[in-house]
Amino acid sequence: MNNQLAKEIKEWIICIIVAGAIAFLIKGYVFDIIQVSGTSMVPTLHDSDRVAVEKISLYNDNLKHGEIIIFDPGSKGRGIYIKRIIGLPGDEVEISDGCVYVNGKKLVEDYLKPGTFTEGDQKLKVPNDSIFVLGDNREVSEDSRYIGPIPIKNIKGHAILRVFPFNQIRKF
Repeated sequence: MNNQLAKEIKEWIICIIVAGAIAFLIKGYVFDIIQVSGTSMVPTLHDSDRVAVEKISLYNDNLKHGEIIIFDPGSKGRGIYIKRIIGLPGDEVEISDGCVYVNGKKLVEDYLKPGTFTEGDQKLKVPNDSIFVLGDNREVSEDSRYIGPIPIKNIKGHAILRVFPFNQIRKF
């Protein structure tokens, strides 16, 4: 009986270690839940919302206009930022008279509050290794207008689902 109990305890310990290793790998390299801090993505995301972030597809270089991502701003900021991709590598982004243009076409940004004015008149070509991001709450967002294009290598994942608050679960 003692041998049987020891064998069973050993099996449980191995199962717990394997499950912990799998969870660590999934959280670290595949999937994560982040908490939004601040109001730069209102009305899409609010302070303290929880967002599911997928990390695997970043390695396939399949970033898209309008996609919400998380990234490390490097020495230009602090913490992890969450913003929307406006310009991809090689795109020409222009902000003029409160509107955003990509490759000469005015963006239709139905995710913004009506009447949103985008400050910071500028025009730039996004470098081949970078993206241009903006927050949805343009009045308070610290984004590419101020910190410049974001190196693709700094992207940590893209938002796939708001998971909290539960009454506002939404796929992105």
